[in-house]
Amino acid sequence: MHNKNKILLVEDEAELAASVSKYLDESGYVCTHVDSLKSAREILKNKSFNTILLDLGLPDGDGLSLIKEVKEKDYTTGVIIISAKDALSNKVNGLDLGADDYLTKPFFMPELNARINSLIRRLNFEGNNEIVIGSLKVIPEQMQLLVNDKNVDLTNTEFNLLLYFITNKNRVLSKTNLADYMSSNYHDYSFSDDLVYTHIKNLKKKLEKAGSEDYIKNVYGVGYKFIDS
Repeated sequence: MHNKNKILLVEDEAELAASVSKYLDESGYVCTHVDSLKSAREILKNKSFNTILLDLGLPDGDGLSLIKEVKEKDYTTGVIIISAKDALSNKVNGLDLGADDYLTKPFFMPELNARINSLIRRLNFEGNNEIVIGSLKVIPEQMQLLVNDKNVDLTNTEFNLLLYFITNKNRVLSKTNLADYMSSNYHDYSFSDDLVYTHIKNLKKKLEKAGSEDYIKNVYGVGYKFIDS
């Protein structure tokens, strides 16, 4: 069983690694840092981690190979790629191999923390038979939503958006954050604000039609917030 607070950081930039490790330790995580693929493989033989923060450009090889190895060993271990802006093709390949999210350098530490928390909650939800919030019943494994015990048909994008909102309930999600999530989930890097708005509008419309409370609130000028009333 995973310790939810155990993070493995695989990063060869010493200054960045020190900053991330210090921040995560102060945020209540137990962060272990290694600076090479070889060291990462050695430690993963004997220890398990809830989340791995993985730089792809390592001195002894491409971090992509580690993603496949980790997911084959335990698919419930979360992998977040942290990479430079010019590594677009590598990020796409990493997501294809099973990485759960990506964060582009440079990044703000609170955003990293939010991504880790969101991923942990999402992975935990996927192990549950069902999630019940008010009139909503979500069954992740079957990608099924029921409102007041009546089935509601959602597209794959709408269902994953709903699950993302639930895993981040009571947190304001910017349009940029939502676009990044949709991009990482569907390997499409052209999600515009208008496209994000369209998917959310359709999701809200289906929830309303099914008799659901209005859980997804618009935060003017910022984004959206799922409020568990």
